[in-house]
Parts: sequence; C-alpha cells; structure tokens
Amino acid sequence: MNGNRLGVGFIGSGFNAQFHMRGWRGVRGGDVRGVWSPNATNAQAAAKYARDLDVGQAEAYGSITEMVADPEIHAIWVAGPNHKRIENVEEIVHAVESGKGDLAGLACEKPLARNLAEAKRVKELAERIGVKTAYLENQVFAPDIERGRDLLWRRGAAATGRPYLARAAEEHGGPHAPWFWNGTLQGGGVLNDMMCHSALVVRHLLTEPGQPLSTVKPVRVTGHIASLKWTRPEYVEHLKEMMGTDVDYAKAPAEDFASVHIEFATEDGHRVLGEATTSWSFIGAGLRLSAELLGPEYSLQWNSLETGLRVFFSRRVAGAQGEDLVEKQNAESGLMPIVADEALEYGYTAEDRHFVRVFAGLEEPLLTFDDGIDVVRILMAAYRSAEEGRTLDYASAELDDYVPAVARGEWRG
Repeated sequence: MNGNRLGVGFIGSGFNAQFHMRGWRGVRGGDVRGVWSPNATNAQAAAKYARDLDVGQAEAYGSITEMVADPEIHAIWVAGPNHKRIENVEEIVHAVESGKGDLAGLACEKPLARNLAEAKRVKELAERIGVKTAYLENQVFAPDIERGRDLLWRRGAAATGRPYLARAAEEHGGPHAPWFWNGTLQGGGVLNDMMCHSALVVRHLLTEPGQPLSTVKPVRVTGHIASLKWTRPEYVEHLKEMMGTDVDYAKAPAEDFASVHIEFATEDGHRVLGEATTSWSFIGAGLRLSAELLGPEYSLQWNSLETGLRVFFSRRVAGAQGEDLVEKQNAESGLMPIVADEALEYGYTAEDRHFVRVFAGLEEPLLTFDDGIDVVRILMAAYRSAEEGRTLDYASAELDDYVPAVARGEWRG
C-alpha cells in the first residue's frame, strides 16, 4: 500500500456503491480508487462521483480483472447484483490465481448470496486466495445502535441481568432497480433483501459487547411472508410502469412483507428472543429503520425517522420527485423529517472505516464471510418455516441445498 493507504475498488456503480462512497468522507487510511460495472457509462459516472466527493482518485475499469491487476487496488468491495455474486467473485479469484494481481481483502455486501449453497461457494472462493474477508451489514455499525447497545449492557445489564428481547425493522416503499423485484435474480423478495439486516441487528443487540455472535445461538425460527400491496391489480400495473414489463407481479410475485421470530440460547443458560420485520409495502416519509432492546430494568428504542431536523412545505411548493430529504422518500410536501447524513446515521461510515483498518492489519474483523453464511442460513430457515407453516428446529433444519419457492419462481403469494 502506498503510504499505508488502502486503495479500494468497487464492483457495482449503483445506489449501494454510492452510499458507501458518501460514507467514505469519514474514512481515514483508505481511498476509493476504482469502479467496475457491466455498464461502462455507469462505471464512469460512479468514478466521477467518488472524485467529486474527494474520497479518492477513482477511475473506471473495463473489467474486474483489470481492476484487480492495478497495483493501486488493494481490496475489493463487491456491491453488484445478487445473481452476479458468484460470477464476480470467481473473476476476482481467477485474476489473483493467474498472477495478475494481489489483494489484502475482499468485502461483500449483504446478503452474502442468494442461498446457503451460493454463500458457501463465496467463502470457498475467498479462502482459495487467502484474503481477509468482510461481510458488509451497515446497520450493526449505526451510531445509535452502537451507542445504545454499549450503554444498556454496561449499565443496565451489569446491574440487573442480560437483555431478553430485541426487535428490529426495516421498512420502505420498495427497491430502486428491477432485479430486486425479481425473485429468481434477487433470491427472494423483501425477506432476502432486507431481513439480513434486521435478523443480524437483533442478534447483535442480544450479544454482549466484546463477545462473538456465536455466544447467542439460534435454536428455533418461525417465518411468515406475504404480498400485501404489490399483487393488488392496480399496483401490479404501477410496478410495471416503474420497473418495466419484465416485473409482473400478477405472474411472478415476491413477498413485500416478512417477519421472523428467532429463539436464541445464550452461553450463560438463558433463552432470549429476537423479532424482526421487513417491508416493501410501508408508506411514510421514507425509509424507516427501528430497533428495541429490553431487559429486566431497562430498554432502548431507535427510529431513524425521529430526527432532530424537520421541514415543512405547503401545497404551493412544487418540485421534482427526489430523495434529497431521506432515502426512499415518498412525498415532497408537508412536514418532513430530514436525515442530515444518511451514510453516517445508517452505519456505512463506521462500517467502511472499520474494514479499511481490518484490511490494513490494524483491527480484527467484526463480521466475516462466516457471519454472512450464518445470516443466509437464518434467512433460509425463515423461508422454509413460512413455506411449511411451522417453527423450525434450527440445528436440524435441512437448508444446504434449499432454494425458496420465491427464488424458484413457484410462489404465488
């Protein structure tokens, strides 16, 4: 690394990659140096976006191999579509094994893959080239989550006993790109897309700071999925207008609401509970993240839309639709909350700062591909539970070769 600075290349140029770039303004010790996308125009636009943010002299690359081969690139952030995950990681590994480049680390966005077999394949590929790995789940790095968790464990749990119930939710009106809505390409619907966040947040909150997630083990999983909004005829047509005719929820729907109850066993002999919900059918100001943690004599609540900054626009204020107030914004008038720095508040900044330091050898990773596999296994257990209408015993559930009905194109809501 030049001057001990980590050069990072991004696979993917869309919404997620740009959120990381916005968060990178608070990262020290690393620079965004490259972007690859199958769409060259998008790659160039994302590289320019990084340069305009002054987070690195990023350039667009013609291939993943070309980016890996550049000696200025020391780590890759994989932020492309789920159905391209294996293909993208295989090209990274082939480039390294062919002697075209060398990497210090490989980071992958949530979920690690569409199902358990693919997740294990991603880990196996990374192990072949001996790189450090990072599983990117921004919400466990959110400042409010980290600060609240630390305080409740240090003061409340220390005085009255460990917490026993955690809740988390992520809700908005639906994703940005057509492939997210396609169960086969994405690996499912909202459960696969967003429950990876919420299921990990509840486990994280129930885990004592400084201890591994393995000290809070899933025992039983109960999942429910439904299509509450987007299979209604008027919204089937609205979705086609927004995403194109390839997204037809009359013929091939995916769930727009999911809930999961996870019973955990702790190393100190307790049974504790996690409740998580996710939705693409939520209507409010925009994206809402929320969490709760409850113990014998204490509690924590977080709601990302309960901001200290709000604005009001009357009916006479007209403007183009956008997301300049909050992600997944649903209105441009009325009383509106503003999340002043979404990348910071949602955890991207702390997440990227941490993993830059991990790949530079300065910290031990909080989340690796092993954790990504654990998350995918919980998601698959929730899908199977929902399909079979029963609570699953987590340890004995047969999930290695399981593909949800939504991902097989066989679910009809």
